[in-house]
Amino acid sequence: MDMNNNDILIRLRYALNLKDAEMIEIFKLGDYKVTLEEVQKMLIKSKDSDHQAALDEDEENYIKCNPFMLESFLNGLIIFKRGKQEPKPGQPEKPEMTLKDNRHVNNVLLKKVKIALSLTSEDMLDILKLAGVTVTKGELGAILRKEGHPKYVVCGDKYARNFLKGLAMKYRGIA
Repeated sequence: MDMNNNDILIRLRYALNLKDAEMIEIFKLGDYKVTLEEVQKMLIKSKDSDHQAALDEDEENYIKCNPFMLESFLNGLIIFKRGKQEPKPGQPEKPEMTLKDNRHVNNVLLKKVKIALSLTSEDMLDILKLAGVTVTKGELGAILRKEGHPKYVVCGDKYARNFLKGLAMKYRGIA
């Protein structure tokens, strides 16, 4: 089953044990304003593809998280966890939005969570190992590279899902 942006939000929220008020604050820090009701509508879990189709049709009960919303959340998570950084001379005031569509969402997810939680590559390998996935440092490096780099590799849903699972195991003490 493919993971969508709402699934990522749900899994990240669970893994980091974020409350509704913290979710609203994180979106705000990422320059995206949401209400409690909107956050709750983004966190509705889809059971299967038929259910997903029903959710998409029932707009008043479900808000689809688009790439811009997800990246705003991830940028806000970095500020929430690490504090606001003053831009260095020549740096833009706000981070550049890199997600134009969902093709590279998993790569951006891994990179931004790595920054937000101050994880080393070793930490990330350990988190994946908790979820039963063994990745080499080179494979992880390829996923974390900038899109367009010759050694860049698109991160599949399986790796992203297992990274979020491992994150939940590490941060919630689930073994």
